[in-house]
Amino acid sequence: MNTTATPAPDAAPEQDENKLIAERREKLKGLRQSQAETGAVAFPNDFKPKDRAAQLHQAHGAIEKEAFDADIAAGKQVLASVAGRMMLKRVMGKASFATIQDATGRIQAYIARDDVGEADYAAFKHWDLGDIVAVEGHLFKTKTGELSIHATRIRLLTKSLRPLPDKFHGMQDQELKYRQRYVDLIMDEAARERFAARSRTLAAMRGFMTEHGFMEVETPMLHPIPGGANAKPFVTHHNALDQQMYLRIAPELYLKRLIVGGFERVFEINRSFRNEGISVRHNPEFTMMEFYAAYWNYQDLMTYTEDLLRATARQATGGLQLQYQGRAVDLSQPFKRLTIREAIHAHTDIGAGVDDAAELIARLKKLGLSEDKNKLSQRSLPALQVMYFEEAVESELWEPTFIMEHPTEISPLARANDQRPEVTERFELYITGREMANGFSELNDAEDQAARFQAQASAKDSGDDEAMFYDADFVRALEYGMPPTGGCGVGIDRFMMLLTDSASIRDVILFPALRHESK
Repeated sequence: MNTTATPAPDAAPEQDENKLIAERREKLKGLRQSQAETGAVAFPNDFKPKDRAAQLHQAHGAIEKEAFDADIAAGKQVLASVAGRMMLKRVMGKASFATIQDATGRIQAYIARDDVGEADYAAFKHWDLGDIVAVEGHLFKTKTGELSIHATRIRLLTKSLRPLPDKFHGMQDQELKYRQRYVDLIMDEAARERFAARSRTLAAMRGFMTEHGFMEVETPMLHPIPGGANAKPFVTHHNALDQQMYLRIAPELYLKRLIVGGFERVFEINRSFRNEGISVRHNPEFTMMEFYAAYWNYQDLMTYTEDLLRATARQATGGLQLQYQGRAVDLSQPFKRLTIREAIHAHTDIGAGVDDAAELIARLKKLGLSEDKNKLSQRSLPALQVMYFEEAVESELWEPTFIMEHPTEISPLARANDQRPEVTERFELYITGREMANGFSELNDAEDQAARFQAQASAKDSGDDEAMFYDADFVRALEYGMPPTGGCGVGIDRFMMLLTDSASIRDVILFPALRHESK
């Protein structure tokens, strides 16, 4: 009886890939044997490309074929030296074509046996797509007008042991793209451009901040007390200090200590960590840009944040008229400014019910909230207004809109309004229905801050694992005196989703958090 198990229907592609990997390993084995016999190196590291594909196209792509041919005939060859991954290969007897991809783009190479030598040409025919190769020669244009390198020397620099995905379809599995970002970047030019845009955005932000007198600083990622936001932290243990530590949930309290110390304008592009849910808008580790300016209030912050995002978007994308998921977003117009109550009035039919706790509770229940889970009857009127705003209004704020005057009870670090102490001088910026920034006039009254920390500590003792700890050292810093200050945090990842028209935050994070592959 045949006891061999029948493969699952999807086993064939995996078996095919294993076969290809085995074949490539045999080729590498042959290279190593050749190395032992001739002294050649299987993985050489002495080649330095002198040119990049994009620069060659930019400098010579517009030259007509006839002009190239005339210069070559006159001995005026344009030499080129490139290295990159071989993405396409066409072997045609004594001459072949290969497409080389480097960090800037692609360029074609024409490889003829009589030009590179019989031994190298024979070796080339056994090279695989994905191999890293070097090509030296002179530029010319093919009959179809494609700028190419007429190779006079070729070398294999790195043997690729795994086959690339199908060149026409690329990687179709979205989670596989996140898990194997290195392959996604090889195959998808749009993915490479997304992250190039991210780099340009961060550079533009840094430039804008320094031009306006801000100093870039670095603050700890390991905190003895987590603070700066209402969030659940990651917990770790420091062996040498023998104490529990927390990964940073926000750099705010350290940046304000620097304002106390006399640095009047500081910013940090920081990685922060929150042990909370994962969604298309949330990743456990994320990037923010937080900045603080002495003698600014929340009105100053809104004006500056608007200018910052507008200047950054223009430099990163070339314009201010964006498209996000099929809808236009205009960053050129002044950003709207609404209080929470004004936003509720503008986007719902609640009318006078906005100031009626019973009406708000009834509407929240219709939207799916419950007394058991959300403790609606225990909420104050301002807190109920915020909940109703988040459930009914937030997603409607497509064009850039600052939402102001958050309740003091849920804003433990923000300065209360002098005329209406139940609300703070705080704003959140929404674009495409998502929070992009959060800022406020900072609380610099040490005694008020101590009382608010105490209220947060009591909430934590009552089971709120997102409430803040009491930070005695920060209170002590405020007791030395902090000038009136404004501070704001901008979510870089969400802003990049907008600038690159990306549906998920995972699309703009090179290596997003994923469940372990074995699970």
